[in-house]
Amino acid sequence: MNGKFILTFDANLVEQPVMYKLIKDYDLLVNILKANIDINKRGTMLVEIDGERFEEGISYIKSIGVGIKPLAQEVIRDENKCIHCSACITLCPSGALTVNRETMEVVFNENDCLICRECVKACPQRAMEVRF
Repeated sequence: MNGKFILTFDANLVEQPVMYKLIKDYDLLVNILKANIDINKRGTMLVEIDGERFEEGISYIKSIGVGIKPLAQEVIRDENKCIHCSACITLCPSGALTVNRETMEVVFNENDCLICRECVKACPQRAMEVRF
């Protein structure tokens, strides 16, 4: 079993070897796609987890207080709302949002999207939407 998830950590868990334990103790493949620690030392990670002991690993991280949510299925751009202002482009960590230099229009490549939601926050027109 596998999947992409958003993990949230309280300040007391940020310095704990959670990913190490998932890899070592549960033999899981963990791919950290994005990680952040805010000013209050709370952590957020976008991870991909795979392996035969997936359910055991997920039970472990829940038991120590790590929040876990399945990643949204897709990000959609409403072409009618987009004004091609490029506000989303600089925040996109995967490069899924680019500018076509000939037309100066924003181009969205769904296949490269990590579903980090940064574009949703940045868009003044609310042209980017997360669908579950």
